Amino acid sequence: MLLRPARPDESELLSELARAAKAHWGYPPDLMALWADDLGVSPEFIEQHHVICAERDGKVVGFAAVCEEGSTFELEHLWIHPGHMREGVGRALVGKIAAHLQPLGATTMRIVSDPHAEGFYLALGARRVGEKESTKRPGRFLPVLVLDIEPGE
Repeated sequence: MLLRPARPDESELLSELARAAKAHWGYPPDLMALWADDLGVSPEFIEQHHVICAERDGKVVGFAAVCEEGSTFELEHLWIHPGHMREGVGRALVGKIAAHLQPLGATTMRIVSDPHAEGFYLALGARRVGEKESTKRPGRFLPVLVLDIEPGE
């Protein structure tokens, strides 16, 4: 598996991958439409943030993106193509992002998780620190987690 920086010309490919991965969890069309903008990745987003792709056999099978605000780093996207889930792609992407952020002074990465993904992050060593109400769907609460970034990771 090749882990590499995303290119701005891959924005539509990454957006499609994010939509496919989210739909994998069985969300109905009305919710998918509600989240359409959140699942989109623009060329400008790729240029302005830390975005890493995972490739297998020349095909992008997942990506991760972190937004940086001051000294806070937040995992904005982690999407794996449904045909490649449970193959270590997500673990590799999170490790690569953590290694990328460590020299920037990051000691933690904040994650506002889809409820379906919380177990994955906990298995990586993240800890739940609270929850956040969805801005798109009041009454839906999302787990908030923190993953420590170890020096030299």
